Amino acid sequence: MRTIGSIAVAFLMLLLLAPAVPARAQEEEDIDMEEYLFGHISDAYEWHILTWKGEEVAIPLPCIVFNRGLQVFSSARLHHGAEYKGLRIAAKGEKNEGKIVRASDGSRPFDISITKNVLGLMIDSIILVVLILLCARWYRRHDALKEAPRGLAGLMEPLIVMIETDVIKDAVGPEYRKYSPYLLTAFFFILINNLMGIVPFFPGGANITGNIAVTMTLALFTFAMVNIFGNKHYWKDILWPDVPLFLKAFPIMPIIEIVGMFTKPFSLMIRLFANMLAGHIMLLSTIALIFLTAKMGPVLNGSLSFVSVLFGIFLDCLELLVAFIQAYVFTMLSSVFIGLAHQHPESETH
Repeated sequence: MRTIGSIAVAFLMLLLLAPAVPARAQEEEDIDMEEYLFGHISDAYEWHILTWKGEEVAIPLPCIVFNRGLQVFSSARLHHGAEYKGLRIAAKGEKNEGKIVRASDGSRPFDISITKNVLGLMIDSIILVVLILLCARWYRRHDALKEAPRGLAGLMEPLIVMIETDVIKDAVGPEYRKYSPYLLTAFFFILINNLMGIVPFFPGGANITGNIAVTMTLALFTFAMVNIFGNKHYWKDILWPDVPLFLKAFPIMPIIEIVGMFTKPFSLMIRLFANMLAGHIMLLSTIALIFLTAKMGPVLNGSLSFVSVLFGIFLDCLELLVAFIQAYVFTMLSSVFIGLAHQHPESETH
């Protein structure tokens, strides 16, 4: 029954995604794939819900711009290329495409608007805080030594124990407790954002972990943890490694080690960003096959639509696995990098 229910939910998700294809494209049986794909995975000043009878149903979001003073207004005022107080959204093909610019010269003001990704980030962060607080509430009211956790606490405890014991403790070493709060927060933060990104209807569907700014920020947190709290042996291995003297005289190894300091967080950033972005593009491309084959006749279109739905369900299930794997990999590599910054020479260890 659970399998049937999962398939039904996945099929419903595909049906909800299908109306998101632009209405004009459906009428002309022709899809602008660039607009279709990047319109879903890119950030926006409104939250698109669906297209109903040729009209777009969207939630306008607040625009907060410093342009000769603070300006706060609804993004609905800039809908369809309209200008408001000397501002507009740059059209396709312009330098700052999709961003708020000055109508006079196309330059960008200081923009801290609540965009789709920002709102999605806020919602997912609230979900994370609520889950943790509800879990902590159960432990405050029950004796975990006498009673097995139930409900949400029973779901969260195995995940927390697995990540802390099998990943953080083994990788970081004896000082792992200092870093468990950050690493566990990073794991659940990425996991929740990954899962919410798969949900095609509000408040899900925002491409948060597929946004390189978000993954870069997460990678910078790990970079700071590694290099601010690294011990003296870590810095000695970077600046004065145990290599032949001529390699120190010509600082080949220190340069390589310093470059390695930055490639580690860079790999964290790109890995999470690329995997989640690719998953969204693959799923959207699969759904688009239904409309791309509309001109090929009912038999071919019906056959490919059936295949597209089945493959879409498979990709939905695969994305659930990828959502967990990417959160796990980010946490594991962050733990390894922190652990490497806390290693001691063999003489000290003995």
